[in-house]
Amino acid sequence: MKEIGWPTIDSKHLVVYSKQMLDLENEIFSQGMPQEALMEKVGIQLSKWLLKRKSLLKKGVIVFLGPGHNGGDGAVIAKELFLKGYLVKLWCPFPLKKTITINYVNYLTSLGVEILGDSPNPEGKDLWIDAIFGNNQKRKVDEELIELFNKKFEKRSGKVVSIDVPTGLCPNSGKPFLKNAVKADFNLVVGLNKIGLLQDTALPYVGELHHIDIGICRSQLCKLESKILKISYQDLRTIKLPLLPKNSSKYKRGRTLVIAGSEKYPGAAYLAIKGAISSGAGFVSAIIPNLVSNSIWQVEPEVVVTGSLSSDKNGNSILFNALKNVDFSAYDSIVIGPGIGLNEEDWEKSTQYLLDLKGLLILDADALNRISKSNLGPKFFLERKSKTWITPHNKEFMRLFPEIDCTNKVELAKKAAKAFDISILLKGANSVIANNENAWQLFGTDAETSRAGLGDLLSGFIGGCSSIELSSRDYTKTESLAKYVFLHSFAASKCKKGSNASLIGAQLSKLMRKTKTRLMS
Repeated sequence: MKEIGWPTIDSKHLVVYSKQMLDLENEIFSQGMPQEALMEKVGIQLSKWLLKRKSLLKKGVIVFLGPGHNGGDGAVIAKELFLKGYLVKLWCPFPLKKTITINYVNYLTSLGVEILGDSPNPEGKDLWIDAIFGNNQKRKVDEELIELFNKKFEKRSGKVVSIDVPTGLCPNSGKPFLKNAVKADFNLVVGLNKIGLLQDTALPYVGELHHIDIGICRSQLCKLESKILKISYQDLRTIKLPLLPKNSSKYKRGRTLVIAGSEKYPGAAYLAIKGAISSGAGFVSAIIPNLVSNSIWQVEPEVVVTGSLSSDKNGNSILFNALKNVDFSAYDSIVIGPGIGLNEEDWEKSTQYLLDLKGLLILDADALNRISKSNLGPKFFLERKSKTWITPHNKEFMRLFPEIDCTNKVELAKKAAKAFDISILLKGANSVIANNENAWQLFGTDAETSRAGLGDLLSGFIGGCSSIELSSRDYTKTESLAKYVFLHSFAASKCKKGSNASLIGAQLSKLMRKTKTRLMS
């Protein structure tokens, strides 16, 4: 497996499926740790998080205990909070099954902790802790129980904290088993990140995710063959970018070509070019419609216009006439697609130029839509012998790969990447970047970045950044694609005066300068 350099492979970043987490726990038990000891450790770590947030506890706490080990974790939490002087009550919506959990509950009652006979009032101001099923959920849950939790959540009468995975939510897909799942204000993730919690479908349920470290050894983590890594804005401080020699000329500081825009969508060309320039690439060239090239010098005078795109009768760009005159060897990366519109005949005529193109080809938007309608379809990627990155959103992905159906977006991206030997950015609220081995998933991104035009800006930015890296060495990794997507998202989150693509482009330039300055210091 190719080495991953960013982010760090640790419990904070690794993402696993439910069974993988259970296998790790069983390995810990096989090495001699008693189940009771691990439960006590987990419960104490969870309690420490809660005790640091006393405002959550001041109106009292009701711990909902499940029948298994998640309920046992909840019982330890109840014990710790009760011994610290907080008003704690228990409710067991299902008969307890695990001996450890039963023993803990018996101990709590001996201490004087009350077990409720009836379901609690959702209009109370107390904190509810969902310690019912957690990571072990495999099937639907009582709808009345979920409705009870969500009445409290919706009335905003006290907070809801879920332990590991909200009740009713599949830990692998991030989708409710039925129509709904418990909606939590806070989700305390035990050990390793569960993949379902990071999916777009889980966002209405998980609230704020907080990682609870239980001390899993790095040697155990490294055994996971295929790595999925969660990246969030806290990872900016560890990001590294290539630093070029100070005496490098502009032609050795990244050369990227942007082919974008049409009479129908001229703005896409402007934005893709802006993204490329904000990367800091030494030489940004463009093939764009005349409508854009006549005015681009007024807004982006740095770009070199090397060709023009003519249009069909519907205002879609025609690539063939421009491509046959391009010396692609003059560029480190080529971006094609933002706003070019659909023209199937033109794409068929242009295909051979793109198949023969050496170097990194980045395909976005209408380039992907053209491929999905072409004779080759996604086999286009298999015919190409050089590296290809694609950046679809969900609908573009499904048009390209209609036969791929998986549990979650990470699986979708990885399966397509493996089948067609490409790297994929599958855009969404929590975007996924994947190759045939590993995946990176953004989490905690700014919802305001989901706006028209930001994908065009991003594709140009990826083209520029990758050209800088390729000017210093003859390869680039999917990890680098993950970094570029992350930087774009981070820049968007820092735009205090708005979140349109033009402002984010300016913020990207500042971020790139600041990041490289930090690396040089």
